[in-house]
Amino acid sequence: MSDITLKPAPAPRGRLANLAPLEPGRLLWFGLAAVMIFLVVYPLWQIVSVSLHDSDGNFTFENYAKAFGRARYIQSFTNSLWLGVCACVLSLCFAVPISWGLARTDMPGKRFVWLGVIGAYVMPPFMGAIGWILLAGPNAGWLNRIFRSLSGMDVALFDIYTFSGLVFVVALYSFPLVFVFVNAALELVSSEMEDAGAILGASIWHVARRITIPIVLPTIIGAGIIVFLEAVSLFGAPALLGTPARISVVTTTLFEFFSNPVRVEVAAAYSMPLLLITVILFLLQYWVIRRRGYVTQTGKGGERRMMKLGPWRWAVFAYGFGVIFLAVILPLIIIVQAALSKAWGQGFSFDNLTLNNFRYILFEHSTAGQTVINSAMFSFWTATLAVTLTLLIAYIVNRKLVPFSSVLGFLAVTPFVIPGIVLAIGFYAAYAPPPLALYGTGLIMVLSFTTRFMPVAYINAASGMRSLHPEMEEAVRILGGSRMTAIRRVIAPLLKRSLAGAWLIVFIGATRELSTAIFLYVGATRTMSIMIYDLSEEGRFEHLSALGLVLVVATMAFVAIGFRVVGRDFMLKRS
Repeated sequence: MSDITLKPAPAPRGRLANLAPLEPGRLLWFGLAAVMIFLVVYPLWQIVSVSLHDSDGNFTFENYAKAFGRARYIQSFTNSLWLGVCACVLSLCFAVPISWGLARTDMPGKRFVWLGVIGAYVMPPFMGAIGWILLAGPNAGWLNRIFRSLSGMDVALFDIYTFSGLVFVVALYSFPLVFVFVNAALELVSSEMEDAGAILGASIWHVARRITIPIVLPTIIGAGIIVFLEAVSLFGAPALLGTPARISVVTTTLFEFFSNPVRVEVAAAYSMPLLLITVILFLLQYWVIRRRGYVTQTGKGGERRMMKLGPWRWAVFAYGFGVIFLAVILPLIIIVQAALSKAWGQGFSFDNLTLNNFRYILFEHSTAGQTVINSAMFSFWTATLAVTLTLLIAYIVNRKLVPFSSVLGFLAVTPFVIPGIVLAIGFYAAYAPPPLALYGTGLIMVLSFTTRFMPVAYINAASGMRSLHPEMEEAVRILGGSRMTAIRRVIAPLLKRSLAGAWLIVFIGATRELSTAIFLYVGATRTMSIMIYDLSEEGRFEHLSALGLVLVVATMAFVAIGFRVVGRDFMLKRS
């Protein structure tokens, strides 16, 4: 028998040689890179480009002159910065004691307070603002009416239509962001250092002030920066509370630029300093958070014991209960009363009780039904697209399939530093004009929402990918399966709990998103949050309370599903 010699196939030449390196992982990278350019890079580039060109396409700085040429516009910018600082400080005052009480002490009622923080977390800030309008409006607010009836004085004790009222409401619904970070950091601190302070004769309060809180101070500072960024980018609460008091901020001024005629060039120029400040503060926050590593230098195996506060534990609980009462219980009581009333100002009585507000909103209003459907559909596709996209990105980044794969991860978290209102301006500038002309379509709503909440989904997906060893998908490859098969049949099932949690968080966020949607919607694409804002402008508090209550109840239902499927910490965990 003659020997058979197998010769290697000749190497491809010409164009075939260029196509050879394009294996599936590289093709997937190019595809995802194109998607990220569409969702992140191009809208940001358009903000810069549009701000430097007039309507005819000529290079100019005139847009900046118009944006900052009036004292009122500069005052709006100053108001936003001051709002961010004040809301940050007040949020820290709310969140840090509660975090310390839950994580480090024997405070009673921990589950109640924890559920209350969840309630404040899922309560849309604009709904909280509406609740406090009904409570502390200077003329008809229930707190002022009770004060007048008890004191006989014809004055308003509270006025929510003030700068301090705006700060109060923004802080009430921003403090859970601080709680997420600070509570997680406090749970990692060993009790050994606190025990050392106690042995040296320090009181519990001295230990907390001089040992525990300084240990997590970098985390507190980083969380405060996040609250600042959140406060300056809010639209709903400043529009509802600030506009009647003639207190303008950056977001409400940008909304003016989008009134007829739309001045997108001036809006882009006006948003640039906000974007720059946001990027700088995010980099500062990242640097500060990274320095928190020293808190665990006591070694592994440190035990965490609850401090015994004695009678003071009830004072700590009372403080936590007070914050939850102001943020969740009191506003919800008045919203429920308004939703079930023929006229909310007539108070609690059987004669004033009705379900007609719900019937009108859900079945009789000409556009309310479509609005609910829009919110559900936009949120569903946003969550699905965001989770799918970020799972693929996290896979490529974690497995380092191609050079520069980390660029995709960077782009996936970039929207975190972009205020929603600035992102909306970018999408309008990029995709409202021809040839795509997406303005007024459901697609631009879904794409902008996906970009807005992509960092949340990516953080969950990346955290899950780090917990999986590559040998699992390598077994699929050995058996002839592709990488996509490994993702679909191995990785996704193993990460289903983490991905389900990310999907629910994105879905909940999209249902209540207002800052981005308010710039991109038309009548046919209006969402529940926009309709609530429109109803508040019309003064129809009974109807908007009914619709808002539907939104809150639906959100809490999804939170309950998350607790059941993913676990009780799926909304307040930090990766």
